Amino acid sequence: MHTHLITVEQLSALSPAQCLVFDVSADLMNPEAGLQMYGQEHIAGAIHADLNHHLSESDPAFAVNGGRHPLPQREVLAQWLRCVGLNNDMQAVVYDRQGANYCVRLWWMMKWCGHAAVAVLDGGFQAWQKSGGAITRGIESPRTEGQFSLAPALVNWRSTAEVAAQLGSPQQTLIDARAPARFKGETEPLDPVAGHIPGALNRPFPLNLDANGFFKSPALLRQEFDQLLAGRDPAGVVHHCGSGVSALPNLLAMELAGLGNTSLYPGSWSEWCNTPGLACAKG
Repeated sequence: MHTHLITVEQLSALSPAQCLVFDVSADLMNPEAGLQMYGQEHIAGAIHADLNHHLSESDPAFAVNGGRHPLPQREVLAQWLRCVGLNNDMQAVVYDRQGANYCVRLWWMMKWCGHAAVAVLDGGFQAWQKSGGAITRGIESPRTEGQFSLAPALVNWRSTAEVAAQLGSPQQTLIDARAPARFKGETEPLDPVAGHIPGALNRPFPLNLDANGFFKSPALLRQEFDQLLAGRDPAGVVHHCGSGVSALPNLLAMELAGLGNTSLYPGSWSEWCNTPGLACAKG
């Protein structure tokens, strides 16, 4: 069972009957781009997972949290996973073309549904393509309906109220995965307010990958996170970004580094900066 990363060689060795692959390619500035990229070419047999339609809740009345990409109810996600053919005993593999910016969202959400056997394809679509793996075009129809059922969640998340209640406490360390210019408040292309949550540390998510697009070694990730935390307890880390998507490569990287399970703030800056009465910082 692969629970964090999977290589192209390991994926190639898996039986298609016991493995379900998801293409989670996306573009925040162009909601249709993910499906277009998938249709142009994707790993043979992969199912398209759309960030906005499948991995976010569009109706605030049913959303788990606020922000630009609210989580759907676990039951809603489980129903979709059944519809595309997932069974509880299957290995799931997720990938994208954007340096693991989007696919780790589905990795985390499947863990949230209690599915341990889900892994991120290290190196993404580019690594598969370079290896000569089978690629196809068009939109693939899902398999026959699966028998997936929910299990206890394997991951943790925090609400805005919970994050705000611990703001400034040594028991909570916020790590913001956005680019430095957005973190500092120098620019903000997506949300109405520029800046960051007071006291947050900044680690842009691309820092987790090497020059070839693969996750850095556990030892190097451990060294970098230890330096960032500077003695703070890793167990108190809460990851966030703009809308709870690009925060997750940092969360995965901390697990790869042996720093344990940390928490996600899925509402992130987009919910924080739209909540009256909450402080916002710049610089």
